[in-house]
Amino acid sequence: MKAYTYISEGNFELREKEKPVIIHERDAVVKVTLASICSSDLHIKHGSVPRAVPGITVGHEMVGTVEEIGSKVTNVKPGDRVTVNVETFCGDCFFCKNGFVNNCTDKNGGWALGCRIDGGQAEYVRVPFADQGLNKIPDSVTDRQALFVGDVLATGFWAARISEITKDDTVLIIGAGPTGICAPLLCTMLKNPKRIIVCEKDENRIRFINEHYPDVLTVLPEECFEFVKSRSEHGGADRVLEVAGAESTFKLAWQCARPNAIVTVVALYDKPQVLPLPEMYGKNLIFKTGGVDGCDCEETLNLIAQGKLNTEPLITHTYPLAEIEDAYELFENKRDGVIKVAVEC
Repeated sequence: MKAYTYISEGNFELREKEKPVIIHERDAVVKVTLASICSSDLHIKHGSVPRAVPGITVGHEMVGTVEEIGSKVTNVKPGDRVTVNVETFCGDCFFCKNGFVNNCTDKNGGWALGCRIDGGQAEYVRVPFADQGLNKIPDSVTDRQALFVGDVLATGFWAARISEITKDDTVLIIGAGPTGICAPLLCTMLKNPKRIIVCEKDENRIRFINEHYPDVLTVLPEECFEFVKSRSEHGGADRVLEVAGAESTFKLAWQCARPNAIVTVVALYDKPQVLPLPEMYGKNLIFKTGGVDGCDCEETLNLIAQGKLNTEPLITHTYPLAEIEDAYELFENKRDGVIKVAVEC
């Protein structure tokens, strides 16, 4: 089969590999129908994910059809259309039982697919703990509608949940890239806060938000502090979700937050960030951060089926697997107004 493979830092290649097989009784093999490219794939490419293993097939955002299951798999069967969770989790350990699946203690727990074990930018993928990592797609939901459920939408749903957003809140989202729009923005809108402000510098992304979500306010980074302050009842945003992942945006996040606000850091940074405690002393901020606990996929699929969530407009470009290198070039260089790319496998 064809599989897009991490060769070395800065080098991915489409290679011929053996089709995956069942290794463990809780595995499933999925025929991938659609995959997507994520910013985290670019982090692997450029050496920002030290745990990524050279030689693995990349890709952790995909949907497909179950082809084969292990003897202990009970929740899915061959022929089922499924989403694949970015997180691998056993469901049995302390962390899994408490919903903290990103910290599953299994050797493959957490972000494994497309990082430490073969992922889904390929024709087939083996999914460990299939009863946990696969969710059946409702008949009324298309593959394109479900594509982001296992990763970026799971991230947004988790981020909005831990941010404890209320109907009285002013919510600032910093960064309107694929994760910022697909995840925190759409999932924050489900909470119906008083106002949502998105800080972004890219004109194409601002235009996309203005066209698709006209009730959302947008602002440039250099104007963000005063803009938020003038539109907040208590001197700053009640909730800030930092999705951009730059040193300047990390600083902007805590500066724009009101005292006693929650700052949720969704972004993955290329280098350590400074937490200037003397400068922020007295603001009594609550910081929440980490990898997504992606255990709400069934709920998000139901919301899609009910018409309450729609991420399909974010698929701005579609490529066949044979042209995935072109898809990466487009996505990495942010050309042609790209938000998200679908790869037909």
